Amino acid sequence: MPGQVQIRRVWKPLAHVACALPLAVLLLELLAVGPFRIGPNPALAIRDTLGTWGLRLLLATLAMTPLRLATGQAWPLAFRRLLGLWSFAYVLLHFVTYFVLDRGIELGIILEDVAKRPYITIGTAAFLLMVPLAVTSTAGWRRRLGPRWTRLHRLVYPVAILACWHYYWLVKRDVREPLLYVTVLLMLLGWRLVARRAARRTAPAARPD
Repeated sequence: MPGQVQIRRVWKPLAHVACALPLAVLLLELLAVGPFRIGPNPALAIRDTLGTWGLRLLLATLAMTPLRLATGQAWPLAFRRLLGLWSFAYVLLHFVTYFVLDRGIELGIILEDVAKRPYITIGTAAFLLMVPLAVTSTAGWRRRLGPRWTRLHRLVYPVAILACWHYYWLVKRDVREPLLYVTVLLMLLGWRLVARRAARRTAPAARPD
């Protein structure tokens, strides 16, 4: 098991580099460096790439607790906040791309989209729910909020559900990739439900007479 110093000095920097890699590839595509090309619709490619990676990193964040219990090691939890903040960064850029490149900062058009297009409605809801999670992710906020911090950060579950739902509705034809993310999310949520029920069954037996 890696120690705290090794995690902080080696593994976390490597995790940051890995999370930033899709942004680097996107930049190379925009600049048409070597074999990298963005495609005929840059705004759409940027928006979709950012949104997809935001969802992937969100699911990776949710996977850290099951990974901790599966391995019996505590180190996966050291990456949960890192992955969550990177997920928020990608989703924020996804939203900014839609706001600026797709809709040209036309607030009226954006509000009409939110009201009339369900996939944009739930996508916006997921983004807004992520904001307090990102803001309160620091140790200082955790100390200030106390037990309320844990209750607040359970919003990550509806966020993940809304994000998968948003992606499924966004894709018009080939829904295999959205369904893959839905399957992963259902497995993670199902695992939590089973683990919670198992903990409740064993808790009374663990108490002294």
